Amino acid sequence: MNTFKRLTASLLVVCMTSLSVPLQANAAIISTQEAAGPAASAERDRVIDFLKRDEVRKAIEAQGVDAQAAVDRVQAMSDEEVQQLAGRIDQMPAGGDVLGILFTVFIILLVTDILGFTKIFPFTRSIR
Repeated sequence: MNTFKRLTASLLVVCMTSLSVPLQANAAIISTQEAAGPAASAERDRVIDFLKRDEVRKAIEAQGVDAQAAVDRVQAMSDEEVQQLAGRIDQMPAGGDVLGILFTVFIILLVTDILGFTKIFPFTRSIR
C-alpha cells in the first residue's frame, strides 16, 4: 500500500507540474470571406451564375444595365442582400420568373446609384 501511495503522489506531482507550463496560442487576422464561411460565398456564386445565364444577361442589357456592372454589384452586396436574392431565385418556378429577379436587381442598382455608391444609370443624380 505504501508503494501505491508513493506512485500516486509521484504521478500527481508530474501532472500538476505539467499544468503550470504555459501554453502557446497562435492568432492571425482572417478575411471576412473566411469568417463568413463557405455558405456566403456559395450563395454569391449561385447569384452570379444566375446573372451570367444568356436569357438573364439579355434581359438585364435590355433594361440598359451592363451585365458586368450587375455582377460587380453582386460582388459588392452584403451577405444578407445576397441571401435574400438567392432566396428569391429558389422561390421561382422552374420556368423562371426572370422579370422578378431583374426588377429586384434593377431596384438595388437604382438605389445604389441614388445613394452615390455606383454610377450605372445616366438618368439618376446622387444625393451626395
